[in-house]
Amino acid sequence: MLATDVRIDQVRFDTQTYRYRLPMKFAGVAVDQATLLNVRLTVQTRLGQARAEGFGSMPLGVVWAWSSSALSIAQRLEVMLRLAEAIAAVYRDCSLCDHPLTITHTLQPQLDQTAVSVAASLGLPEPIPALAVLVVASAFDAALLDAYGKVHGRNVYELLGPPFLQPDLGYFLGEAFAGLRLNYCLHPDPVPALPLYHLVGALDPLTPAEVSQPVGDGWPESLVDWLRYSGATRLKIKLNGDDLAWDVERVVAVERVVAQLAEQHPGLAQARYSLDFNERCQSVDYLLEFLARLGARAARAVARIEYVEQPTARDLHANPANRMHAVTRVCPVVIDESLTDLASLDAAQALGYSGAALKACKGLTQSLLLAAAIRQRGLFVCVQDLTCPGASLIQSAGLAARVRGVTALEANARQYLPAANQDWVSRFPGLFDIRDGLVHTGQLTGPGLGAV
Repeated sequence: MLATDVRIDQVRFDTQTYRYRLPMKFAGVAVDQATLLNVRLTVQTRLGQARAEGFGSMPLGVVWAWSSSALSIAQRLEVMLRLAEAIAAVYRDCSLCDHPLTITHTLQPQLDQTAVSVAASLGLPEPIPALAVLVVASAFDAALLDAYGKVHGRNVYELLGPPFLQPDLGYFLGEAFAGLRLNYCLHPDPVPALPLYHLVGALDPLTPAEVSQPVGDGWPESLVDWLRYSGATRLKIKLNGDDLAWDVERVVAVERVVAQLAEQHPGLAQARYSLDFNERCQSVDYLLEFLARLGARAARAVARIEYVEQPTARDLHANPANRMHAVTRVCPVVIDESLTDLASLDAAQALGYSGAALKACKGLTQSLLLAAAIRQRGLFVCVQDLTCPGASLIQSAGLAARVRGVTALEANARQYLPAANQDWVSRFPGLFDIRDGLVHTGQLTGPGLGAV
């Protein structure tokens, strides 16, 4: 029982909806809008001597978080909003007085059961997936961490070890982690900057000649324009996973653009790629054939691959034949959609995955705990985006800037949701308007999560 512990006093939330400036394709579905869940949560210290309000925000990312053929996107969004109401009640009724990580970790089983209850009350034809539960809960988790830092007048990443957080990782992750502290996997200060991973969506034009219907809003219209504007040298390439010829040709075409621009922008000579098949590869054989064909067409492109995101189905237990050992001889393969807890990390490692993707939309608490497990096991680690604008990008960037081993960061809202960033650009220009290929994270040192 520490005097620095907090209890939750008030919880409220609202939503905002923004249209994408151009559609983005997720797992074969073109997405054209985002709904943000914004949470404000007030805490007071154990003795009631101080109070502070924290803020957390997250796009609900329905198509990514909840794949379904039984419910429409609109129906799934409505369910996630109903779940937000129920999760708000869980946090509001919580009587715990503790560190935020301990509170959220303790509440997780109750949140999972709450999702079961919501699904039953609505008569849903399928359960709410664990990933969708994490996405909804992530805004509440962030708001609690933000409030905790603000009530103590310090950045929350400075408060993740003794004397503020007493339990070691054995308490959170099990006996194998006994004696380890969470802050052993974190930088004491945010790294000054991280290279930007620019998204090359499957629908995005690569050259000005491919722009058939300009948006005309003043932002770059093609990959060539974006690379000249942003200075990015890392590219995340969205692929189909079910059209081998198209996937190979897409990467070859991106490589052609990079090679041509490198003459004027020398930094692109060292460009790196991540490949995202959105779980649509039917088997590992597809991926191996893709790499072989790409190598025959553009060997330099294969050499640029920094990692491949989860290429096959997210249900690991239903697809035990999808073993990644042969692929990881070429490049790291990271678990993404399947990573919802430590058990899923264990399952992924058994199938040969050599790395893991952290996402703020799965909750900062869980991401931090998994970061410790990933570091202990010597796995590749990256931090990915859910097209996070505003405060949600602050949450993602802060995570990436603190976790040891992260070498780059996605920030896709600048491409697709710039309207949602408008109020943030003047406060954090190096995060929201990137011109030198870097996400400037060193400024995230303010109280709470740093979004002040």
